[in-house]
Amino acid sequence: IDTYRPCYATLVPKMIRGRYRVYLHLTIEGKAKPKYDKYGNPRHKYGKGMIGADIGTQTVAYTSDTEVGLKNLSERGNSIQTSERKERLLYRAMDRSRRATNPHNYNDDGTVKKGRKTWKYSNHYKKLKAKHAELCRINAVNRQLAINEDVNHLRSLGDTFVTEPKNASKLMKRAKETTKDDKGKFNKKKRFGKSIKNRCPSGFQTAIEKKFKVTGGTYIEVPNNYRASQYDHTADEYIKKKLSDRMYKLTDGTLVQRDWYSSFLLYCYDDATQKIDEEKCMKEFEKYYNKEKVLIAWIKAHKIKVLNSGIKIA
Repeated sequence: IDTYRPCYATLVPKMIRGRYRVYLHLTIEGKAKPKYDKYGNPRHKYGKGMIGADIGTQTVAYTSDTEVGLKNLSERGNSIQTSERKERLLYRAMDRSRRATNPHNYNDDGTVKKGRKTWKYSNHYKKLKAKHAELCRINAVNRQLAINEDVNHLRSLGDTFVTEPKNASKLMKRAKETTKDDKGKFNKKKRFGKSIKNRCPSGFQTAIEKKFKVTGGTYIEVPNNYRASQYDHTADEYIKKKLSDRMYKLTDGTLVQRDWYSSFLLYCYDDATQKIDEEKCMKEFEKYYNKEKVLIAWIKAHKIKVLNSGIKIA
């Protein structure tokens, strides 16, 4: 029952700009109360129709009845990339200060010694740490606001959201086996930890799922054998591609952006068979392919850097 009755309150302390601030966090019974603008109209509109979305580690591509899109996750304007760089520079400065103050805790090759250690931190290090913590807090707030904005926009495009299962936690894991490339150099074991930390694909997908279910929509995760990123509807077969192939030529020679094409195949989901609807693919492809070309031209014209998209900006 939507009574909006307060159930209980929690005190939440937060360090903001070097000062502790205490907030009262109220928990309300029932569903969230809808928001309205000053004219009494609903602030967020809910659309009707199918949305297919390919959620990557840093980007999201989507296809709906009215719109196609390809954008960076958790991004409001272009300031987020500058903030992420500042975050890295501050962390590196902290590491240099820590090493200069505690040389006895490091080996000659720069690695940390094993065993119990005592650490000393200079006043310069403490100031850097406070700056880093404040910047991380601001970035986290902007990230959450960007996710909410993107979720509300997608909900305005349709009421049935189709995507692949969450796999961010698997992508974060380091490789266990040590391998070498063709030149005999060791391959890096790191994976997508930094990208996932900065872009929050799992948090975005969780927010999408919650939004659609709460507002009367449908959230669908396709089975693992759906393999939208490998299917080619012009050949009606699955063709394995390299992760680095962001722009891909179909069997008939059509050049498509890989993430958008995956979202189009998710848009062509058949709920009865839980497979790709080949007939819908053939019927709708030309229409949405033209929209994709307009989208890529717009991205190039506005010089928007879409991460790992393969779209080159002059």
